[in-house]
Amino acid sequence: MIGELRFLYVGAGDTSAAVEFYLAHLGARLRWRFQHFGADVAGLEVGAGPLVLLTDHRPVGSVLPIYAVGDLAATVDELRGAGARLVGPMGTPEGDVVVLEVPGGNGASHELALLEVVRPGAMDHAYADDTNDHRVGPGA
Repeated sequence: MIGELRFLYVGAGDTSAAVEFYLAHLGARLRWRFQHFGADVAGLEVGAGPLVLLTDHRPVGSVLPIYAVGDLAATVDELRGAGARLVGPMGTPEGDVVVLEVPGGNGASHELALLEVVRPGAMDHAYADDTNDHRVGPGA
């Protein structure tokens, strides 16, 4: 079954500007930030909710909720059986992700992602690694 809402993956046209705004005006705390594979992704703590991932490689204004699951294959099968459509896989350092389009009523739909966490804290560990050349921000 679906567990916690782990991340909100937010498309930002300019990751630096978005991070600055969140830090200065929303009370966010930068947890980590990397520039690699042509993408700029920052993980921010904003309140008590899920980690907000600001990135320049998702469509601007898009928000993809990413939920943790215990058994990715079984959960995907269950949701596909209930009418969700497979959009595709997506890799993360914490584990495999599958993006699904789920029915929203009246012919509408939206996307969500499911993550099977097999390497918890992978991004935090990578950000703490002084030899990681892809880190951006304080102490990097």
